[in-house]
This record gives sequence, structure tokens and C-alpha cells, in this order.
Amino acid sequence: MFAIKNGKVILKDGIVDKAVVVDRDRIADVTDTVPGLIKEVDARGMYVAPGFIEIHMHGRKGYDAMDASYEALNGISESLIASGVTGFLTTTMTMPEDNIRDAVVNAGKSMGKVKGAKLLGLHMEGPFISKEHKGAQPEEYIQKPSMDEFLKLCGGYEDVVKLITLAPEAEGALEFIRQLSDRGIVVSMGHTNATYDEAMKGIEAGVKSSTHTYNGMKGLHHREPGALGAVFDSDIFAEMISDGFHVHFAALRILLKVKGIEKSILITDSLRAAGMENGVYDLGGQQVNVKDGQARLQDGTIAGSTLTLDRAVYNAVNHLGVTLPQAVRMASYNPAQLLGMDDMGEIKRGNMADIILFDENINVKGMYISGEKVF
Repeated sequence: MFAIKNGKVILKDGIVDKAVVVDRDRIADVTDTVPGLIKEVDARGMYVAPGFIEIHMHGRKGYDAMDASYEALNGISESLIASGVTGFLTTTMTMPEDNIRDAVVNAGKSMGKVKGAKLLGLHMEGPFISKEHKGAQPEEYIQKPSMDEFLKLCGGYEDVVKLITLAPEAEGALEFIRQLSDRGIVVSMGHTNATYDEAMKGIEAGVKSSTHTYNGMKGLHHREPGALGAVFDSDIFAEMISDGFHVHFAALRILLKVKGIEKSILITDSLRAAGMENGVYDLGGQQVNVKDGQARLQDGTIAGSTLTLDRAVYNAVNHLGVTLPQAVRMASYNPAQLLGMDDMGEIKRGNMADIILFDENINVKGMYISGEKVF
């Protein structure tokens, strides 16, 4: 048992000057008085916050989920520590069936074994998406949604899939959404050409979130509100990439005004080039050019990001007009709530002791995962 003291503790709705007491892998208390005879950790005035949870990221530091190796997932896991991420979903993309299956099976076998941020499961982005808004997903591997096809892609490890992005307008998608929801898999709509009505039918069937909102979907028009209009006109969660490149900060501020802090989630959608130099990288067999932190395919299509979640939080505070507790909530509590992981994402008695310490500029200076000091 130990206590983190002399820190500014970020709760779900504010900041308090209290001590956080940790007992094994859980938060035992948030208190004014530290129990006697236990080890004390001096936070030296830094912020003490719940670890960030990354629900949409493909790679980092030269590694990608589609490499389908323990080395890749462990490399991603270890690289996430510096950006304050204590738990993540590895994210696949639209590729041949064998490649997706290998990535899913690898994630299942790697659960509980990676040495950095906790691997919480897998986000399957595609192949059940639209050709019209495929983005950087190869069109030739897009499939019609069905439970049979999904199970083939999972290779017996369907339980590792916690989140799936699909196009709700696709043939068979509504029944598939219902079946996924019955299995406890969260469905997000993205890379979709859905009209407003089609998107709302998907939401009624069980869609719970919007994948990288604004990107990869039909935009808002006053006579056809499109998928974006359905995001605005419903209570689903909305992912946002707050790098100022994928979406103008003004558009993200509008999104926040409509959705509210409670339904907004910060993501990175990062690729293997994140944390690397400018250059040429691979994404699903496609060449990606990275210059000045921006990643594009040869034809100019935006291809993921080089953003890290600590910088996403920083940008939210400095460009989106939110408070620090609100920005932290969008990177921790909200993604945990979307995934149904109720004992994560918040500094609260009984929750997992996934805790980070950072300074005024969101530079991470310390981390505990399940109560164990990482750095």
C-alpha cells in the first residue's frame, strides 16, 4: 500500500488537493489524511490523473497491429507509456482475410503479456465499410457485413474484439449490428456513406459511437443531414482527432457544443509513423508519406495520424476551450464508459490504480499501471 500526495488530483468533474491511496492494483481512497506507516510518493505539485485509454490507434514507433506479431504489440504497448496511455485497443484495418485473422489471433494471444500499457482488446476498423468513404482503407478488401464473415475473421478469438467500425447502410448491416450488440461488442459507425435516415436506423439497431467524426462520412447538409447529422441528433459517443489537421479546431468546438463533454472521446488514429521521423511508411500494403507530422497516401488521401494522446489532451485544453478535467475525461473516463469498463478511467475508490502524473504542459512524468510503478 502507498499514497501519492502533494499532487493536484483530477477527478471526473474537477481538481482537488488530496492524496490517492493505492492498495495492490486498486485505488483504496482519495483522502485528506494519509494513513500512518505506509509509503508516501511525493507528486511535487504535479497533476495526478487517471491513465488515458486509447480506443483507436493502429501503430506507433515503427510497429503496426497488422504486423500480427507479439513484438509489434509489445512495441506499441511500451511506446504508449510516454504519452500517458495505460490501456489501449489495438486497431486493425481493411486487408485480406488472412491478414485480419492473424492480427486478431495475435491480439488474443498477447492479452496480459505486453509489458507497457495494458492491451484491453481489439478495435476492428473495417472491412465492413463503404467504398465511397473508404479513406486509406484498400477498396478491394471491403466486405459485406455478416456474423459468419466476422467469425471467420476472428479465428476463434472473437472475444478479444471490443469495438468494431462499420457502415450501417451496407446490406445486412442492421442485423449484424444487433448480433454484435447481443455479444457485448460495441459498434461504431465510420467510413460510411449513410444518409441521415440510414445512420439513425443503425443507431436504433445498436450503434454506440462515431468513428473519427467528420472524417470518413457524409457531411452535414441542410436538406440531407447525412451521417454527421445523425451524430449531432443522437446521444451516441463521438470520436475526435484533435490535431487541427484532420478536422479544423472550429469544427471540433462545434461538435463539443452539440455533443457535450460527456459524449466526446479523444483518439489519435495513429499509424506506425507516430513517434518517427518524416519519411515513407507502410499502411496495409500502401505507401504513406509523412511530412511535418501529416500522413498521406500517394494520391493525397489522409492516412491516419502521428498524434499522441497526451498532445490530443493538450490541444483540447488549448484549442477547444475545455478545462483540463474535461480534456482528461475525454481521454479516460469516456472511452472506459463506451467500452463498459466501469472500474477504469477515473480516480475513484475501488477503481483500477491506472494513474499518471504530468506537469502543466501535459508532459507525463510518472505512471502506475494496476498499482505497479512503470516510471
